[in-house]
Amino acid sequence: MLTIENLEKELKNNQLKSLYLLYGEELFLLESSLKKIKALFGEAIKGINYISIDETNYNELISDIETPSFGYEKKLIIARNTGLLKKEGKKKNIELAKLKEKLNTYLKENINIINESVVLVFVEEEADTKQELYTTIEKLGVVCKFDYQKPIQIEKRIKAICSAYKVQIEDSTLRYFIECSGTSMQDLINEIRKLIEYVGEGGKIQKQDIDKLTIKKLESVIFDLTDTLGKKDIAKALVVLKNLIYAKEPLQKILITLYNHFKKLYFVKLALRYNKDIVSSLNLKPNQTFLVSKYKTQANYFSENELQNILQDLRDLDCDYKVRVN
Repeated sequence: MLTIENLEKELKNNQLKSLYLLYGEELFLLESSLKKIKALFGEAIKGINYISIDETNYNELISDIETPSFGYEKKLIIARNTGLLKKEGKKKNIELAKLKEKLNTYLKENINIINESVVLVFVEEEADTKQELYTTIEKLGVVCKFDYQKPIQIEKRIKAICSAYKVQIEDSTLRYFIECSGTSMQDLINEIRKLIEYVGEGGKIQKQDIDKLTIKKLESVIFDLTDTLGKKDIAKALVVLKNLIYAKEPLQKILITLYNHFKKLYFVKLALRYNKDIVSSLNLKPNQTFLVSKYKTQANYFSENELQNILQDLRDLDCDYKVRVN
C-alpha cells in the first residue's frame, strides 16, 4: 500500500500507473489525487476514451475495458462506489460476488492488456483488505488509503501552502487556526486561502486575523464556552452563547454539542482516575489527538461531581422541554 504522500509524489513526477484503488475518509485529498490522475491522463472524452462506472453499471466494467478507444492510445475508466471492494454483509449478493470473482480472474490474466490500453481507477469509501480482489489490485497496481490526516501532517500541509504564497505563520498560531477551523482539509484550505489573501505576500498571519476572518466550528466555540464557564466568567460565557445564537446555530444543536462535550470531560476524569488512555476513552480519530491536552485542561476546571450535575441538568432540561411540547 502506498502512502498519500508517496502517491502525491509519484503523480507530481508524472508517474501514471494503469491500475489504482483509492479509498478512505479524507475525501478532499482523495479527490485531489484523482484530479491529478485525470490531468496526467490528458484529454478525456466521455463515452470514447473516458468511461464512468458506478453501482448501476458495474457489470459492464470488463466489457468497457475490452472495448477499444478508437483514435486514442488509452482509455480512462473510473469505477466509483461500485461496492465491488466493500465488505459483504450477512446477506450475500450472488450477482456481485460472481462479478468480483470474474473481475479478479480477469485482472490477473489480462494485466498486460490493461497496462497497454487502460488507466483503471477504483474509488471507494471503504475497502475490504481481506478479499481477493483487493489483494490482486494491490499486487498489480497501486492501493492508497486516505485516512484522516494526523495533526503534524495537517500542520505540514497548511505551512506548505503558506510558504508557496510567501506568507508566514508561527507554529502556535497554526495550531490555533486548526483548533478553530477543524480538521477537514477542505475547510482548512478554504479558510487559509482567506487569510493568505488578507495578509498578502510577505505578510504574517496573526491570531487576531483568525478571530476576525475565519468561521469557527461549533465544537471550537463550545471549547471557548467551556473555558469561560470553567473560569467562572459568566458574563463572557453569555457573550459566547449569544454569538452562537446570533450566528443562527439551532439551540438544540448547541445543547447537544455542549452535552457531548461535558460528557467527554467526565470521561477524561474517569480515564485519569483509572489510568486509562484518553484517546481511546474518547474514541478520538487520528486527526483529533491534538485535542487531548485541551480536554485535560478543561476537565481540571470541574470535579467529577460537578460534571455529573451538569450532565443531569442538561438531561432535565431536555426532559422538561419534551414534557412542555407534549
